[in-house]
Amino acid sequence: MNRLNQLFAAKKNNLLSIYYTAGYPALNTTVDIAEALEKAGADFLEVGFPYSDPVADGPTIQHSSEQALINGMTLDHLFGELTELRKRVTIPILLMGYFNPIVQYGIERFCKKAAELGVDGVIVPDLPMYEYEALYSAHFINNNLSNIFLVTPQTSPDRIRKIDELSNSFIYLLSSSSITGGSLQLTNSIEDYYKRIKAMDLKNPTIIGFGISDNATFKKACEYANGAIVGSKFVKLLAEQDYMSKIPAFIQSIR
Repeated sequence: MNRLNQLFAAKKNNLLSIYYTAGYPALNTTVDIAEALEKAGADFLEVGFPYSDPVADGPTIQHSSEQALINGMTLDHLFGELTELRKRVTIPILLMGYFNPIVQYGIERFCKKAAELGVDGVIVPDLPMYEYEALYSAHFINNNLSNIFLVTPQTSPDRIRKIDELSNSFIYLLSSSSITGGSLQLTNSIEDYYKRIKAMDLKNPTIIGFGISDNATFKKACEYANGAIVGSKFVKLLAEQDYMSKIPAFIQSIR
C-alpha cells in the first residue's frame, strides 16, 4: 500500500490535489513548492515534467512547460531535486507527463528511480491502456507505483470497467474532452456523465480535473467524485511576485 492508497483509505471526500510544472517559475523550486502546498492543506500533488509537444495542456500549462525547458528542467534534473522530497514532504506525490521523455529515459529505469525517490504514482495521458497492460504494468507494480488512467465523457462503459480493473489508487475523470485551463461547464450531458460514472460503483475512487479553479467548481466536482485537481489556476499564481507567501491563501480560497 503506497501513500495514495493510505490517503484514500483514510479520507473519502473533498480531496484536493494541486498540479504544477517542475522547473517553473525557476529551477530548484519543486520541493519548496510541494512543502508549501502540504503545509497549506493540499492532500496530494501532481508534479508535471515538461515536454515540448504536449497534447492535453492549455496555454497556461504549455507556457510553464516552455519556460521550465528554457530553465533547463529535464527528468535527470527533476530526479536530482526530488532527492530532498521525502525529507520535507509526506503527502502523496504523482509525476505527470508525456510518454516520449519516459521512453527516452527508459521505462523500467524511470519507474525504479521514481519509486526510490518516494513518488507514489504516475499520470501519462498518452500511454495507451493496451500497451500499459501488455508491456509496462510489471515495471509499475514491481515498484509500487500507481498508474493513473484518464476517463473522458466519451469513454465507453466497457473501457471504464477495464480501467477500473487495471487501476489501484484512483481514476482521473476529465471534466471535458478539451485541454486544461478551461472552466467547469456543467451542461446536462456533463452532469449525466458524472452521474453515469457514479452509478457504476467503481472500486477505485474518482478525482475530477480540468476546469477546477475556485471554491464553487471544487465543491461542484466533489458532489460527483472523491475530490478534484486544480492546475492552471495554481500555475498562474506561480507567475506572480512573492508567490510562495500566497500559497496558503490560495488553498484556503479553493477549500
